[in-house]
Amino acid sequence: MLPAASFLTLLLALSITGSPVEARNSPITLPIFGRLNFSSGTVNLLQHDKARAAALRDPSMRGLAGSTPVTNNGVGYIAAVGIGSPPTSYNLLVDSGSSNTWIGAFTKYVKTETSVFTRVSVEVDYDSGYFTGMEYLDTVTLSSGLTITNQSIGVAYGSSGFGSGVDGILGIGPVDLTKGTLTNSTTRTMTIPTVTDNLYKQGTISQDVVSVFLEPSSSQTQTKGELTFGGTDATKYTGDIAYTPITTTNPASTFWGINESIAYGSMTILSSTAGIVDLGTTFTLIATDAFTQYQSATGATVDEVNGLLTVSSAQYNALKNLDFHIGEETYTLTPNAQIWPRSLNSHIHGSSDAIYLVVNDLGTPSGQGLDFINGYTFLQRFYSVLDTANSRVGFAQTSFTNATTN
Repeated sequence: MLPAASFLTLLLALSITGSPVEARNSPITLPIFGRLNFSSGTVNLLQHDKARAAALRDPSMRGLAGSTPVTNNGVGYIAAVGIGSPPTSYNLLVDSGSSNTWIGAFTKYVKTETSVFTRVSVEVDYDSGYFTGMEYLDTVTLSSGLTITNQSIGVAYGSSGFGSGVDGILGIGPVDLTKGTLTNSTTRTMTIPTVTDNLYKQGTISQDVVSVFLEPSSSQTQTKGELTFGGTDATKYTGDIAYTPITTTNPASTFWGINESIAYGSMTILSSTAGIVDLGTTFTLIATDAFTQYQSATGATVDEVNGLLTVSSAQYNALKNLDFHIGEETYTLTPNAQIWPRSLNSHIHGSSDAIYLVVNDLGTPSGQGLDFINGYTFLQRFYSVLDTANSRVGFAQTSFTNATTN
């Protein structure tokens, strides 16, 4: 799941500069804008990433008492979503690691003439929280002109781990993640069509696809990005999009999972294995054995305050490319892309002149079926396509792939 309030939180509000064209042949692009809010620090942020990783690997780890609240993550994409007719607006976290859409954690559900009570209970456990409630079918409005009818939503009567002002989740993960969330005996094996699925089935978009573009953040000011439903936005990437199939290796195959290998310079530190791309993880996490090699090769040490790797200026100048080999393509995190934005150090309990690396330890050795998470710090540098129809994930370079803003 995703996150938001207690440390670095990128709050993304969906905003439309004009009414999207509702045409079967046209993808619909939603500009998203964010601002950085800081209150706690990277110790919690890194702990959240690791707690999330543990929960993604093992569902029995989800929702454990005492773990970091689900809203405490480095990147929180918040969409202002209207539900009902007339619609009530709810601030929902956009999550690629889950697929249910639900409300009621903060703002109460307002029933209208479009509300249909199914009398079926629903519940979802996340990395460090949960919600439980009842299912309704209702009209969901993502923006003016982008409306879904009879969308399944959960209405919470109990939830934990969500910060004030966060009303629930807008899930854009694979539909199979909804299996078992309807808890009545006759519905437990059913899946629930996601928002993206229903946009396609109802003819609003031509492909069951959602694409993501994010700009790197280098200051505590509003940053830009966009979600594109039904296709891609060619103005946001360069070259061609290369696709790779969803991995068949469990548990990565449950999510937006792919196979890749990773090399630091000319040295392979992670042989081809399965992992995931995830909007809810801030750092780029790799299996412990790969992380050990990376730390040794860079000469980095662990900062005792925030838990991140840190390098000297001389070591930074000597950093090599970190290459992600996915399918037939290579996606490179340049030395600058491997470091935390130095202008934001003071906001994460870091030293203003320190250089922190964004690559960290997943917490388990390779060979576990989920050996890496390409998080926000990876996805900022590449355009990504989550393609349900063809069971694949696509990537392309952007104008920010080789940016030196960090």
